[in-house]
Amino acid sequence: MPSDRDDPGLEALRLRLEDEEKAYAEVLDAVDRLASFALPAEALSELPARLLRLNTVWEAPPRPEGGGPAGALRRRAWDAVAPAIARQTEFNALVVQVLNGYLAETARLHERLRELVAALVGYLQRVQPLMDARDRMASALATTRSELILEAFDRRLESLGRRFEGLLALRDRLEVVSEEVRAVRGTLAAAAPPPTVAAAAARAADDSAYTAFENRYRGGREEIRERLAGYVSWFEGLPPVVDLGCGRGEFLALLKERGIAARGVEGNANAVRECRGQGLDVVQGDLLDFLRAEPGGSLGGVFAAQVAEHLPPPQLLGLLAEAHRVLRPGGLLVLETVNPRSVVAFLEVYNRDLTHERPLHPETLSFLAAAQGFADVRFELRSPVDPSSRLSPIPGDGLPERAAAALNENVERLNGLLYGPLEYALVARR
Repeated sequence: MPSDRDDPGLEALRLRLEDEEKAYAEVLDAVDRLASFALPAEALSELPARLLRLNTVWEAPPRPEGGGPAGALRRRAWDAVAPAIARQTEFNALVVQVLNGYLAETARLHERLRELVAALVGYLQRVQPLMDARDRMASALATTRSELILEAFDRRLESLGRRFEGLLALRDRLEVVSEEVRAVRGTLAAAAPPPTVAAAAARAADDSAYTAFENRYRGGREEIRERLAGYVSWFEGLPPVVDLGCGRGEFLALLKERGIAARGVEGNANAVRECRGQGLDVVQGDLLDFLRAEPGGSLGGVFAAQVAEHLPPPQLLGLLAEAHRVLRPGGLLVLETVNPRSVVAFLEVYNRDLTHERPLHPETLSFLAAAQGFADVRFELRSPVDPSSRLSPIPGDGLPERAAAALNENVERLNGLLYGPLEYALVARR
C-alpha cells in the first residue's frame, strides 16, 4: 500500500514542517534562557553603597579656619585654588545628579524589561498548545470532509452501478425483442405473396412511419445539416460524390451549395420525393444495386451516414467491396455510424431503432475496410456528449493530492465508458 512518503508533494511538506518545528524550538529555548538573565543592578551588588557615598562626598570641604602663620598660609593657599575647587564642586554636583537620575531610570527600565520578557515567555508557551489544538481540529475537519466526500462518491458509484445494471438488462431485453422482430419479419417475408397493390400500400405506410420516426428521434433538418457540415470539406476536389441512404438530402444539399457534384440513392419513397422537391439528384432503390450499376473508378467519393448499422454482414461486406471498385484512386469513403463503445450511445441511440442490425465496433469496421483493399483507414469520434450530462470531477479540497487524482482519474474513465462520443466516422482512401 503506498504511503505518504511516496508522494513528493507530501514529503516536501513533511520536511518543511520538521524544519519549522526545529526553528520554533530553538527560539523558545532562547527566550527561556533570556528570562533568567541578570540585570546590571543585580550584577553589581555594591553599586547602591557606592552611590550613597558619592552623594555624600561630592561637595568640597569648607575654607580652613585658625590663626597663626600656619592658618594664614592655609587660607592663602585655599583662596588660590578656591576657583578651581568651586568649578570641580559644580561639576561633581552635576555628575551626581546625572548618575542618580540614570540609575533610577535604568532600574525602572530593567523592571519593565523583566515584565516584557516574562510576558513574551508566557505568550510563546501558550502558542504551542494553541497550534497543537488547531492542528488537531484541522486534521479532524479534513478527515471528516474526506470521509463525507468518499461516502458521497461511494453512494454515487453505487447508484451508477445500479443504473448501469438496469441499462444492461434493458439492452438484453431489447436484443431479445429485436431478434423476435427479425424472426417475425423473416417468417412474414417467406410467406409473403408476390407484390400487389396492397403490398405497395403497406410499404408506403412503412416508409411514412419510418420517416416520422426519424423526424422525431434523429433530429430536424437544420440539426442534421449542422452535424454533417463538417464532412463537406473532405470531399472538395473529389466529384462526383454518392450519398448512400441520403434520407431527406441534408448532405446532398450541403454539397450542392459548395459546388460539389453529387447524387443520392434512398429506399424510402417519401424521402426521395422530399429530395427531388429540393432539386436534388436522387434515385429510389437498393444501395448495392445502385453501386453495382456504376462503372469502376467512376466516383470521387462515397458517403453514408447512419446506414452501415442497418446492413447484415453480407450486405455490409458487399457495400465495402463495391465502394472500393467504383472509387477512382485517391477517392474517399466515409461511413458514419453509432459508437457502440459509448454506453449512452448504445442504449439511447442504437437500441431506439429496431431496424438496426447490429452495432459496429470502430476497429471491426476499420479491419473490414482494410481487408477490402482500402488504404489510410482510420476512424474519427464525433458528436460528443454535453458536458452537463457527464460525471463531474471530485473537488480536491480536504483530500490528499494522490487520493483526489486517483478519484478523478476513475471519474474520467467512467465518463469515457458511459458518456463517450455518440458517433464515429470511418475514413478510408481508395
